[in-house]
Amino acid sequence: MTDLHLPLDRAAGRLAAQIAAGFRSAVRSGRLTAGTRLPSSRDLARDLDVSRGVVVAAYEQLTAEGFLVARRGDGTRIAPLARPDDGPAPLPRGAAPPSPEPRPEPVLPYDLWPGQPDLSAFPRERWIAAARSALRTLPHDVLTYPDPGGVPALRAELAGYLARVRAAHTDPGRVVIMNGVAHGLSALLRLLRADGHTVLAVEDPTSVRQVPMLEASGFRVVRVPVDGEGVDVDALAGTGARAVLVTPAHQYPTGVVLSPARRAELIAWARGVDGLILEDDYDAEFRYDREPVGCLQGVEPDRVVLLGSVSKSLAPALRLGWAVAPPAMAVRLREHRGNTDLGGPVLEQYALAEFLRGGGYDRHLRTMRRRYRSRRDALAEALNVHLPGATVHGVSAGIHLYVELPAGCDEDDVAARAGRAGVSVAGARPLWSPARAGHAPPALVLGYAGLTETRLVEAAELLGRAVTQGAEG
Repeated sequence: MTDLHLPLDRAAGRLAAQIAAGFRSAVRSGRLTAGTRLPSSRDLARDLDVSRGVVVAAYEQLTAEGFLVARRGDGTRIAPLARPDDGPAPLPRGAAPPSPEPRPEPVLPYDLWPGQPDLSAFPRERWIAAARSALRTLPHDVLTYPDPGGVPALRAELAGYLARVRAAHTDPGRVVIMNGVAHGLSALLRLLRADGHTVLAVEDPTSVRQVPMLEASGFRVVRVPVDGEGVDVDALAGTGARAVLVTPAHQYPTGVVLSPARRAELIAWARGVDGLILEDDYDAEFRYDREPVGCLQGVEPDRVVLLGSVSKSLAPALRLGWAVAPPAMAVRLREHRGNTDLGGPVLEQYALAEFLRGGGYDRHLRTMRRRYRSRRDALAEALNVHLPGATVHGVSAGIHLYVELPAGCDEDDVAARAGRAGVSVAGARPLWSPARAGHAPPALVLGYAGLTETRLVEAAELLGRAVTQGAEG
């Protein structure tokens, strides 16, 4: 099979990404159907006049996202779960067309508390320029009460950005602007309760701040184990839930990236129970070992709501986030905002739209990826030197590490000794359910975004001393 119609713009670069986008489009349009066998990477590279490595990279990306499956002796095929877009879900009858963990006070000299970006890196001058540019051309009439779903300019820019960078299947009508992921999640849970949902599944471990918020929404929250491939879908199937909250791009706190097999199983589960996946796109902007794996929403847009924000990429203070929802759900979210808070601040939305449109956001993210990767490398290497018995997880993405301590350590004692030495760290035990906390190895969750490489090495040395002192005691 060579007639794949995969046009390439060689001047634009990123050929592997263009090939992957072409395959996604062919699946969504129905041109490529489940089970279709694709040409070998060598044959397709010859047909497209590109290097074989470019095609291999595209195939690997699509396999990780669940669009393709590859088996020895059977080649590469369109995944059985892949199916065309059937158009927007019908509107409901009568309808018109995480969060950081609590941190100790005061902040210690070496702050390794997770969940906080490098706030000193906020691009003040570029943001001011974007805001000034937006204000210069802003018509007077947009300063009235806003569209509760968000200003059209921002929804359009986000739709394009998320399609390009996160392989989302979206358009401005699916995007609803929220005041961060927590706000979007709260609104979605209210709608799900109205639809009769009473059980919500969440990952185990997860944020200690998250569960009380979810339970306050009236749900019975059930914990589903996470292992080396991500959330255990077999265990999820036994919970009775028809809605699940997951962090597939970089699970918090373990750092696991949801495997291709689990992605397929999770989507099959949602289809089988007529369920909904709430996809918190946590840390998706910061992937260091390869192109970020596309979001689940891009594979099953009518069963997944994608939640994201600029809290980690820019600053939490902006309170700008989004939900990319199936059309009927997007309509209800807009109605919810109109009935509860009349929509969000307008000027910040126009500033972000201009920041996206002018390329400032992309440039900022490229800068921060380089900075965070360098800091991750410094901390991971220093931990290997000063804490050789520890096991470091979650290095592929994000702005924190999950560090299993040497056998016999007490994580509370280590955290207390580290604090006395001036190093602020978070223990992992509170993040696990009571049923699993006693079996989880002692561990720390270490954020590295806010310290320089030199300071991270010093912090790792002090942390190593804290562990050694505990072992000697």
